[in-house]
Amino acid sequence: MLSTRLGLSPLLHSSKQASSALSRLAVPRTTSTPLPRLRLTTVPSATPRRSFCSSHTADDKDRSKKDITMYLQETHDKVFENNKSWAAEQVAKDPDFFKKLAAGQNPEYLWIGCSDSRIPAEQITGLQPGDAFVHRNIANLVCNTDLNVMSVIEYAVKHLQVKHIVVCGHYGCGGVKAAMTPKDLGLMNPWLRNIRDVYRLHEKELDAIADEEARYERLVELNVYEQCRNVVKTAALQQSYAENGFPIIHGWVFNFRDGILKDLNVDFKTILKDIQKIYNLTN
Repeated sequence: MLSTRLGLSPLLHSSKQASSALSRLAVPRTTSTPLPRLRLTTVPSATPRRSFCSSHTADDKDRSKKDITMYLQETHDKVFENNKSWAAEQVAKDPDFFKKLAAGQNPEYLWIGCSDSRIPAEQITGLQPGDAFVHRNIANLVCNTDLNVMSVIEYAVKHLQVKHIVVCGHYGCGGVKAAMTPKDLGLMNPWLRNIRDVYRLHEKELDAIADEEARYERLVELNVYEQCRNVVKTAALQQSYAENGFPIIHGWVFNFRDGILKDLNVDFKTILKDIQKIYNLTN
């Protein structure tokens, strides 16, 4: 069992907990104009109940469907209302804002982050539209077999000529926790195995951490570190750095508790030197 081998047995035991490890990523939005919340119609207990799951009347079911339909329409419309307000605000601050955006992009950063809805790259860093080229996936992984992230790195480095590549994870990552779960997660297994491999590489250090939460947070950090190494292994990065002296790699972790980014101070030059003993792709 993975839990026995890794000393992680107390984490997530039930099938329900394991299958929902990735679903606990969302929290209520904090935008200035929050989206409406679904309120389903309830039927007084005196009303006879039958047929629908043995607990709902046909009228109750119809009302619930209408409420859901209304909710879906409202949350759809709210996004467009917010968009119009945002666009007007940008023009008020800078009449040429959209003219500049339409002229093209020249971002300084490539941001490789987690898909978690609570970590919008621009908001937590103060960056503006056009400052960062963004790629996100579950647990901010950089897998050499993932043509999506490999294409993003290639384009960002060779064509956009970004100066910084940031791999940003976060404490409380559902993907990392799911990977620590001794449970078959179906289609997610091959993806999460990359995180389990990170544990295997650092098993001695992680097993020496007695506190479960501290071990979990350390794995989050080590996962970011290993993904930085995977970026360094790419030909695009190595060749651009040899020719231009950029981009350089950073590993950061976001903390939900205080909103602060932690710089892991990844030693890019040392990693590059070590990597090129085997993965030298500079021709």
